[in-house]
Amino acid sequence: MEKDLGLEKLLVLFLVLISISYSEQLQSSQVQGLLRIRRLLNYPTALNSWNNDTDFCKIEPTSTVTVVCYEESITQLHIIGIKGGSPLPRNFSVGSFFTALVKLPSLKVLRLVSLGLWGRLPGKLSRLSALEILDLNSNYFHSGIPKTISSLTDLQTLLLDGNRLTGRIPDGLGSLSVLAVLSMKNNSLDGPLPDTLRDMKNLRILSLSRNNFSGDVPDLSSLGNLQVLELEDNSFGPKFPQVGSKIESIALRNNKFTASIPEKVQSYYQLEHFDISSNRFMGPFPPSLLSFPSITYLNVAGNKLTGMLFEDNPCNAALDFVDLSANLLTGTLPSCLLSSSRNRIVHFSNNCLATGDRTQHPFSFCRNEALAVGVLPHHQRQKPASKVVLALIICGSITGGGILVCLTILIVKSFLAKKAAQKTQSRFISEDASSSYTSKLYTDARYITQAMKLGALSLPSYRTFSLEELEVATNNFDTETFMGEMSNGQMYRGQMRDGLNVTIRCLIMKRSNTTQNFMHHIELISKLRYCHLVSALGHCFECYLDDSSVSRIFLVFEYVPNGTLRSWISDRHGRQKLTWTQRIAAATGVAKGLQFLHNGIVPGIFSNNLKITDIMLDQNLVAKISSYNLPILSENVGKEYCHTFPAGYKEREKYEEKLDVYDFGVILLEIITGRQINTRNDILVLHNKLQVSIMGNEASRRNVVDPAIRSSCSDESLKTMIEICCRCLYEDPVGRPSMEDVLWNLQFAAQVQDEWRDDSSSSYGSPISPLQPSGQLVIQ
Repeated sequence: MEKDLGLEKLLVLFLVLISISYSEQLQSSQVQGLLRIRRLLNYPTALNSWNNDTDFCKIEPTSTVTVVCYEESITQLHIIGIKGGSPLPRNFSVGSFFTALVKLPSLKVLRLVSLGLWGRLPGKLSRLSALEILDLNSNYFHSGIPKTISSLTDLQTLLLDGNRLTGRIPDGLGSLSVLAVLSMKNNSLDGPLPDTLRDMKNLRILSLSRNNFSGDVPDLSSLGNLQVLELEDNSFGPKFPQVGSKIESIALRNNKFTASIPEKVQSYYQLEHFDISSNRFMGPFPPSLLSFPSITYLNVAGNKLTGMLFEDNPCNAALDFVDLSANLLTGTLPSCLLSSSRNRIVHFSNNCLATGDRTQHPFSFCRNEALAVGVLPHHQRQKPASKVVLALIICGSITGGGILVCLTILIVKSFLAKKAAQKTQSRFISEDASSSYTSKLYTDARYITQAMKLGALSLPSYRTFSLEELEVATNNFDTETFMGEMSNGQMYRGQMRDGLNVTIRCLIMKRSNTTQNFMHHIELISKLRYCHLVSALGHCFECYLDDSSVSRIFLVFEYVPNGTLRSWISDRHGRQKLTWTQRIAAATGVAKGLQFLHNGIVPGIFSNNLKITDIMLDQNLVAKISSYNLPILSENVGKEYCHTFPAGYKEREKYEEKLDVYDFGVILLEIITGRQINTRNDILVLHNKLQVSIMGNEASRRNVVDPAIRSSCSDESLKTMIEICCRCLYEDPVGRPSMEDVLWNLQFAAQVQDEWRDDSSSSYGSPISPLQPSGQLVIQ
């Protein structure tokens, strides 16, 4: 028996030794691969310290070299050279170089920037099958893009800017279903774009500027996540590209577009950057572009756009750059472009505007030019009358002259009578518009769960407001109560007669929709009452007198006094910062608010495009979501609410939830690091630092968090928050956690933080005002 036990022990020892030997062999293979890369790069200074004895998994990351390991395998390799450097020597072999890279089979992130690499991109690149981020910017790669790149099915970011690539984009690129960023700027790629681009459902950034592409851009409206489209300096055209409503940046400068700006552009409420300059766009210029809620840069110079501007056209206060030059615009330059106190740049020369200076053409120039390119002024867009019709008109005018005099008297009398009754009738419609459904509020159990109702018990009942009440609350909508512009209206602050402070959103509606068209939307909005939402308190309709269609809808919300979450986290000139405990509580409040929007009502509200500036803090510093995807702002306003239970609803719901999870992860990123996040690059850089810190020690984690809370958080709590943040930011939506999973982790982080604080002998003062003496953020 003892002999058998001895044999078993020897067998176990033998297997352990084999495992250790295999691990050492694997590690040695990767070391040799890195050392060969160093030699093929001609021994750059940044890699001088590399040798056979280097522990590459413990190299301190720098701005030029970073190596990241996970379980004894290299998963990230970043080598950054000097921008504008010369190509590597003629004896450089790109084939040998990628053969060395293949020795690192676990690579997920590969960044080789400005290293002078040259030659054809080899097909063996596909052997790095685990790649998620590939960045080969600013090198000298030439010829075409290998078709085998389509086999990198985990690829989320592909950056090939600033090379010498030629030929077409391979059709197979569309099979990269999780690709979120595709950038190939500054190359010599040509031909039309492949239609398969429309299959890249996760694509957020498509940047192909400064190439030789031509033809119409494929229909990209199915790419629901696309935010940035950069196509400058190509030969695209003539049709305007079709994109989804989440687009934030459109850059089409210097192409061959000759069509008109489609009406759908006016629904791009998230648009920040719009540049269509140096093309030949025709048709009317939409003045509403000036007042888009997010617009900061607008350039339509060098086209053939027509239309009349007016002095009272509104502008977004955040608009920093406007160029209307060299078009066929008439009328008066909007006063908001000249009277702003911001350092706004405005160009408007070479139009036919009534500015009184020599930079403008006479009105006849714009009229003749418009006719020359086939664009008729609005008042001339009618077919010329035939001679027969003209004769009938003359005869009819003589015959009806006497009748017209009599009718004029009756019309004037009728007009005066209607005008006298205008105010009374308008108010009557506004007050009674919702009488047909008010008794139904809070009675339909399909819309809201009993558990979720508990969060709204402290709010006043939802009701219909009269227009007089809102006028009194805002002093007739005085400018001092004005809070800002929205996509289709304005926002005001008011105080009701009972002292309740409110926020009033005034939405301007298109004509022809009656109050009945909005019933489903208003009823759903009435359910949006929860302690972590800036909740709806009521509404008011104002209608046209002639056909009773809705002209304006006023939505009344609770007023939240303590500013945005950003002002308590990362605003350099803001208040004192929240403690770590308060930050966890604020994040938990936001997560609960999102969970309510997703599951507390039916149909759930998804794709809320949430930002940290949309999170408000009340008098108790409770986090409330102020901007969410109100159904009344959707493209289906005025139509039956038929998308309540569409085919495949559960699958769509699951996917759209993960869009909000990603946005929540960006908010967590700012909460943890204390750094303002305004661009996609900010997210990538900070996300990468957090991922590295997870695999490091406690000191590495504390180095990435906001210094204001660095010493007051437990490592277990911090690590939990970092891990859930990184999971939320995973590019593949399938890999992101559910909101329930997020909440569980946040509550665990709060629990271990409380235990650590109780065990600690240190005491932490509260940086907040007397509104919250305890320093503890209340979670309801």
